Amino acid sequence: MEQGERTVERERDRDAPEFSFYEAVVSKMADRRKQAREGNIVIKGSEMRWQFNRQGKIGYYFMHDLIPGNAISDWRVFAHEIHTHSGRHIHQGGLVLYVTKGKGYTVVNGKKDEWEAGDLILLPVVPGGCEHQHFNEDPNEPSEWVAFIFEPVQYATGAIFQQTENNPNWKEPK
Repeated sequence: MEQGERTVERERDRDAPEFSFYEAVVSKMADRRKQAREGNIVIKGSEMRWQFNRQGKIGYYFMHDLIPGNAISDWRVFAHEIHTHSGRHIHQGGLVLYVTKGKGYTVVNGKKDEWEAGDLILLPVVPGGCEHQHFNEDPNEPSEWVAFIFEPVQYATGAIFQQTENNPNWKEPK
């Protein structure tokens, strides 16, 4: 390659816009600050969508980084209504469940702990995650709790998830 060809190539490279990771991070942080200033502060429980899945009846508050418009987006928050018992599954702990109504118990890695409305259920961070299942003690009234999951912790601890038993009312989709 001759000197003249190298000079033309360097000028072309110099004129091309270069992606800047630094500027991308600065822009993303500015977007998050704007979202915090302008996003929804109240998420109406009356607007929750309830769905039945392998765990049971779940109501989603739609706080997630894939759903724009809320003042914060790093949390997954949902309610779980328990009639008899939930499904059983394994995932890493580091999350909080706030019991809003009823009385029951949770079995975490084989250990039973009772709870009632107003209590917090704390799932621990342990090697391999924690297997857990929730039980309602009143056959006439469901119990309910709300989960608060800080997604960066869930991802940093491996994002494991394994279903080990389905809710008794779950039917596989056809």
